[in-house]
Amino acid sequence: MMNLIATFLIMPFAPLWFYGDMAGGMRGVEVSMPSVSCQAEADVCGLPAAGEESVFDAFEAKETEKHSIFPVDPVMASGLVPTRKQGVPDLKIWAGSSVAIDADSGTIIHYDNGRKRTQIASLTKMMTAILAMEKIENLDEEVLITKEALRVDGTVVGCPTSVFCNGNQMFTGEKVRAKDLMKVMLMNSANDSATALGIHIAGSEDKFVDMMNKKAKDMGLKDTHFCTPSGLEIDGQEDQCYSTAYDIARIAAYSLKYETIWDIMMIPDGRFYSADGKYMHELKNTDMLLATMPNCIGGKTGFTPLAGKSLMLGAEDPAGKHRIIAVLLNDEQRWEDMKVLVDWVFNNHTWQ
Repeated sequence: MMNLIATFLIMPFAPLWFYGDMAGGMRGVEVSMPSVSCQAEADVCGLPAAGEESVFDAFEAKETEKHSIFPVDPVMASGLVPTRKQGVPDLKIWAGSSVAIDADSGTIIHYDNGRKRTQIASLTKMMTAILAMEKIENLDEEVLITKEALRVDGTVVGCPTSVFCNGNQMFTGEKVRAKDLMKVMLMNSANDSATALGIHIAGSEDKFVDMMNKKAKDMGLKDTHFCTPSGLEIDGQEDQCYSTAYDIARIAAYSLKYETIWDIMMIPDGRFYSADGKYMHELKNTDMLLATMPNCIGGKTGFTPLAGKSLMLGAEDPAGKHRIIAVLLNDEQRWEDMKVLVDWVFNNHTWQ
C-alpha cells in the first residue's frame, strides 16, 4: 500500500526527471523532449546543473542572464526558433555526450548528458582560435616559434600522429604568420601551432591558459576548465582539464562571429611557408565530412586516449537560413553519428 501511495506522489514529477540527464543515461531508449530556448538563460537553458537531476533552475538562470551570447550575430538572427514536429521522439546517439543547438538563438535541439564534464582534447582549440582573433590585431603578424612551443606531444606540424611524420616540422627560431598557425591548428589540429599562438599572445603558455579560463568565465561556462592551448591533458592533472558538449557548442556558436575561423575550417588542404619563404609546410584537414556533407559549414575534430574521439560541426539547412552547432564527445562512430544527428535536426524541426 505504501509503495502504491509513493507511486502516485512521484508520478507528477517524472517528466522533469526524464527531461534531465537521467534520460541521457537510458541507452537505447527514445525520449520525447521539446526544444528549449537559451536566448535569455544562456548558461542554464533548461539544463540540469552538474550533478543534479532538476531541470529548470530559475535562480541560476537569473544570475547568469548577463552571460547570454545569443544572438551571436544580430544580422543573421531571424528571431525564429526550431520547433520539433509533433510526435518526433528525441534521438539517441551512442556518444558519451551529445548536444545540438540553434547557433543563432541558442535553442537546444538535442541534448544527451550535455553537461557531463569530460576531457575534450583538440576541441579546446576553438577557444584558442577565438582568443587569437580577439588579441592579434593583424593575422599577418609574424610569430616566433620557441622551444616551449615545440615541446609538445601528439600531432604537430609535419607529423599527423606522434609516431608518423610525412612533412617538414617547424623549428626553433622560425617565424610563421599568425594566420598560417591558425590554419594548421584548426585544419591539422597541430598542438605546436596552438601552443605557439598562446605564447605569442600572452607571453607564456600558463598565462594564455589563464586568459582562456577568464574568457570561459566571462561567457558563463561553469563546466569548463582549460589546461593547455592545444587540449593536451597535463600528466597528473587530467581531472582539471575538462568541458562539456553543451559548453563546446556555445564556444563554437560564439566563434561564428569570426568568419576567418570558419573559412579556415572549410579548407580541405594546402600549404604554408615560413615568413621568409624558405620553409614549406603541408596542410591537411582532419574533418572527413567536408567532402560528404554539402550543408557542413566547418568542424573541428578531437582525440586523446582519455577524451576519446570527438567532433564539433556547424551545419545549415538546405535554404541556408538556419545554422546549428552539433557536438559529439567520446564517440567511436563520430562521422556516421554526426550525419545522423544533423539530418535528424533538419528533417524533424521547423523554424517559426
